[in-house]
Amino acid sequence: MSLKAVNTVLATAVALFVVYLGLSFILTPETSTPGVGLPNWPEGDGGGFLVMKGIREFAMGLVIGILLLTGHRRALGWVLLMEAVAPFGDMINVLTHHGTVAAALGIHGLTSALIALTGALILRETSKAHQVSAPAPAAQPA
Repeated sequence: MSLKAVNTVLATAVALFVVYLGLSFILTPETSTPGVGLPNWPEGDGGGFLVMKGIREFAMGLVIGILLLTGHRRALGWVLLMEAVAPFGDMINVLTHHGTVAAALGIHGLTSALIALTGALILRETSKAHQVSAPAPAAQPA
């Protein structure tokens, strides 16, 4: 299997997972929250923040999907690297709000690493393609 095919499968899996996660937080935040590693349900009207998290996740998944469908692979690689910041921030959030280290590292840390790795692999793939397809420099007249 080619590097491009592996990268496409990884990016597709990331996009589908992020869209699913976003929809889960938008539609059923009370059942999605225990799985993120935070120890308590937000007090008062804090549930609105979970819907905001869901919208963020959903939008991130759509961006990945659009770049996949339109074939903008180099942009996809950069966007994946950028989007790896979100689960990294979630990991820090869980750690600073007395969540479990296992959930912070195992859920959010690994997710961040997988998204960053996928982005780096796509950039590597597109870098090789860019080098091969780049025109040779024009000869200078003597």
